[in-house]
Amino acid sequence: MSGAREIRLPGGRGPLAALRAGDPAGPKLLALHGWLDNAASFEPLFPELDGFDLVALDLPGHGASAHRAPGHDYAYVDWLHDVLDALDALGWERAHLLGHSMGATIASTLASACPARVERLALIEGLGPLGAPAESAGARLREAVAARRDLQSRNGAPPRVIPDLATAVQARLLATPMRYADAERIVRRNLRPVEGGFAWRSDPRLRLPSALRLTEEGIRAVLAGIEAPTLLIAATPAPPYFSPAQRAARAACVPRIEVQALEGGHHLHMERAAEVGARLRAFLAG
Repeated sequence: MSGAREIRLPGGRGPLAALRAGDPAGPKLLALHGWLDNAASFEPLFPELDGFDLVALDLPGHGASAHRAPGHDYAYVDWLHDVLDALDALGWERAHLLGHSMGATIASTLASACPARVERLALIEGLGPLGAPAESAGARLREAVAARRDLQSRNGAPPRVIPDLATAVQARLLATPMRYADAERIVRRNLRPVEGGFAWRSDPRLRLPSALRLTEEGIRAVLAGIEAPTLLIAATPAPPYFSPAQRAARAACVPRIEVQALEGGHHLHMERAAEVGARLRAFLAG
């Protein structure tokens, strides 16, 4: 496998950063990471997928990719255009998609919206976006607008200084339980040097609550439009926001899907890279 290298891609809302690894002549595979992660979360899989031309994207606001312009938010549908921009910039009319967590929700939604662009769809710990019951829409909208206005009122405030890498890793571990080495890998790419230490590179707007969410019924209708052969690898035990019952109900809407359970945490593609990589290779080989 050739060594991973940094690349930059033009995007409609700002430049996109990515790590590219594997065989340039191999099948095209675009990898999308989870919320507040970045392209480095796929590094443990690079040796396992060395026959592919693998591009792991930093989604906007994450890692080394550009943030949204001032005054704009991270609307869910825009993630689809970010991925399409990356595919266009790479010259990939059709490719395999690999997504973890939020990246899996984006990949599965894109596979429904633009089926001609997706050869095979590999998902880890995600299928369709987070939903909400219809009766929560008013309260959700009120909360989102208030949070957005509050953050806007604090624009221009200096970033919180993190004294060292270890402090940053411990903060990440409080938010997401995972192995220390895996958290460190993600955190290193998500820090920028400032006077006195480091600051987070990720955009604070990523933490704002979403103003609108589809109902579960709407999400299942979207998933029914996926045409690509699909593999979903789910962690056991399941996280509370992606229960086995919800997973099964959503998977039942996808015409050609295989669901596999694997013991591990939410970042099982990092902690069990060899097993996940073997399953991905077998599936993507068709």
